[in-house]
Amino acid sequence: MNTFAKTIEIVAESSSSIEDAVQQGLTRAARTLDGIKGAWVSDIKARTGPDGQITVWRVCMRVSFVLD
Repeated sequence: MNTFAKTIEIVAESSSSIEDAVQQGLTRAARTLDGIKGAWVSDIKARTGPDGQITVWRVCMRVSFVLD
């Protein structure tokens, strides 16, 4: 039997860390996708306040999952 996978791109953010942004994105994706096998973070951005302090971490990632 052949196995097929699909990859989607999502953007997630967190005010605490890059790792939390990735986890938030994967947790949300898992609510509607079955068979998630991994993620590849392709871009990391930081939003800052006027004082230059980071307020939000944002990640762009590709999530792979197996098709039924």
